[in-house]
This record gives sequence, structure tokens and C-alpha cells, in this order.
Amino acid sequence: MTDTRKRNAMLALLLLVPAPSIGIYIAAYGSPGTTFAKGFFFACKVWLIVLPLVWHILVDKQRVTFPRPTRKGMAVAAATGTVIFLAIGAGYFLFGHWIDNTLVSEKAKEVGLSSPMLYLLGAVYWCTVNSLLEEYVWRWFVFTRCEALMPKMLAVIASGLFFTLHHIIALTAYFDWRITVLGSLGVFIGGATWSWIYLTYRNIYAAYVSHVFADVIIFWIGYRLIFGG
Repeated sequence: MTDTRKRNAMLALLLLVPAPSIGIYIAAYGSPGTTFAKGFFFACKVWLIVLPLVWHILVDKQRVTFPRPTRKGMAVAAATGTVIFLAIGAGYFLFGHWIDNTLVSEKAKEVGLSSPMLYLLGAVYWCTVNSLLEEYVWRWFVFTRCEALMPKMLAVIASGLFFTLHHIIALTAYFDWRITVLGSLGVFIGGATWSWIYLTYRNIYAAYVSHVFADVIIFWIGYRLIFGG
């Protein structure tokens, strides 16, 4: 592997990985609820989507292709997704009493999730579109950059850690340290699992299906915390 490819991979990670952490920090701590915070957060999301595409074309000198969905790995996706779904649900019922519902509701209102309808619309987007975009960013782009720098299983771990970083900041804004630790461990396990699925099947769709299981149970829990029921 050439030194140029390794340097490019490192630069790509340096340019991309910090962006969501900065965006979430500004949105949750800098000036939550303001137009600036929302705009900055949105700009960071755009950066996450655009940078891999531009890098693929201008640095990697590759054509843009859209791989077709395939059944490859779907059985593993469904199995891992089910396990993750059940683990998150069990964690909520075992440790949910550690969560301050009032704080969660206040923070949700700060970011605009003030009604059940808005929340449900956001949940649909997050569970369908955003989870696919995260696979495109964190599995296709970030994992493959990690793979260029280290052995494959270390790349699985590293990409899982990178995926976890901005979630730690988000969790800290809503929960105490116990839930933050548990949640961050769960995010890491999920991210590493999806990277492993991508490594095994070279297919973001399988990882996406597994990812959706996690998002569905998380947004169900979020609804209960914010609106009751």
C-alpha cells in the first residue's frame, strides 16, 4: 500500500470525523435552539455527506456508482438487528429509572421536538434516510479509510470508536454519566457490528437493515421519555 494512499486516508479521517462532534456540541451546548446552532448543525451534516462524495471523485479518482440493493448478508443483518433491538429494550427496562425525563423533555423542546407529530416525523426520517446516510459515511467511507491504515479487525474497532465519539457528546447533553457510559458502549458495539457486516459483505444495505432495528427501538424509547405512554 502506497504512502500516498495512507496519507490521503488519514487526511480524510481528520477532515470528517470531528465534524459531527463539533456540530452536536454547538447545537447542544453552544447556543441550543438558536438559528445559528441549527444552521451550524445542518452545515456539519452536509459536510458529512458531501466530503466522501467529493473525495471519491477528486482524490480517489473514482466514478460515482450506486450499488443495487442485494440480499447478501440480509439474514445476518436481521439477526444482529434483532439482538441489538432486544438489548436496547432490555437496557431501558433495567436502567431507565436512571433517566431524568424532565431534562430529556426540555432538551427535546430546545431542538424543536415540541410535539408528538414533529417527533414522529423526525423519527421516520432518522430511521430511514439518516440511518442509510450514516452507513454511507461511517461504513463505506470511514471504515474503508481505516482499512487503508490498519489491519481489518482493527479498522472495525477504530471505525466503531469514531462513530461513537459524537454520540458521547449527544448522550452527555441528555443523560447522567451512567446512561452515557451504557449508551456509548451500545453505540460502539452497534458501530463495530455494522463495520464488521460491511467488511464481510461489502454491502451498506445489510448494515443499514441492522441499523434500522436499533433506531426504531431508540425512537420508541425517546417518545416514551418525552411524551409519556
